[in-house]
Amino acid sequence: MRRGAITQGAILRAIAEYDQLGRDEFLAKYGFERARSYVVVHEGREYDSKAIAGVAHQWDQGRPLRADEFSGGKEHAAAWLKRAGFQVKAVKNPDWARDEIILACALVRENGWKGLDAQDARVIELSGLLQLLPFHAEAERNEKFRNPNGVARKTFDIATRHPEYQGKPTNGSALDLAVLKQFLARPAEMSEVAHLIRQGVVSGELQALAPTADEEFDDEYSAPEGRLLMRRHHARERSKSLRKKKIASVLQRGGRLECQACGFDFETVYGDRGAGYIECHHVLPLHMAGEGRTRLSDLALLCANCHRMIHRRAPWPTPGELRASIEAKYAADRRAAAAIARPRGAGDDVARNR
Repeated sequence: MRRGAITQGAILRAIAEYDQLGRDEFLAKYGFERARSYVVVHEGREYDSKAIAGVAHQWDQGRPLRADEFSGGKEHAAAWLKRAGFQVKAVKNPDWARDEIILACALVRENGWKGLDAQDARVIELSGLLQLLPFHAEAERNEKFRNPNGVARKTFDIATRHPEYQGKPTNGSALDLAVLKQFLARPAEMSEVAHLIRQGVVSGELQALAPTADEEFDDEYSAPEGRLLMRRHHARERSKSLRKKKIASVLQRGGRLECQACGFDFETVYGDRGAGYIECHHVLPLHMAGEGRTRLSDLALLCANCHRMIHRRAPWPTPGELRASIEAKYAADRRAAAAIARPRGAGDDVARNR
């Protein structure tokens, strides 16, 4: 059976049976539960997307899919139904991204670490701003996506996690608490981060930046400042013109194109294939790399391995700090090797037997 190989006609037949039997009887007949993530919309009515996709298989593939044979999400049912030309809509809204929580936390801080009501003009303004952020596809949003009620609730999730709050906290997320702690530890820096995100979204600059390949490693590569500033950081690092200027400036001063952290030289190792190759790293922290032009002194030359190790998790070390850690590791390895190679004397045996 080819999962997902369903036609529009088969989907319409499943919808017709759904209408004939009614929701509960249809779901019970085929062993499905009510949709928790997505529904398929047809002629103004909503249907449980996983059940419809699974049942449609019986006309195209000989038998319906069981509920345990596939998922109802973006990888399976929702994708198959959209591919057949149907509208798929989210049942619940996606979780808040770090950038969104940063903006909400900045507002709570400005309000004296108190939550705000949905009717507050600042909440209404933030609601509109959050709907512009380029994280969540339209199909993942429902009609209540980041509306003033949801934004106000998030401000209370943050405010009731503050250390000085005496009551019972609301049902926030672990990420709410993590961002709050960052604001409490680095208030000026995180407020500047919120300002840069807001400024970049309003101007359209950050909305225009496509996700980078590194975002697939979101757990390890996410900076406390959020994904949007990270995208701008990567965009500057990958500017071909800046990279060429940086390389030219190093060569003009008689320098070599070697990694500033580990000393790796691509040409030395790879010959002509590696000649002229090195990666650029934007050294300035994200919250400091604002609207201004990038200077060549803001860039460091790194090999691909060291570049990735710097970006692996925050706080990012400088190239000098990474070089120091590499040298410390080498020194420790040399000491360990020397201890192993040292001839063992009679005193060692005595000491070992005591």
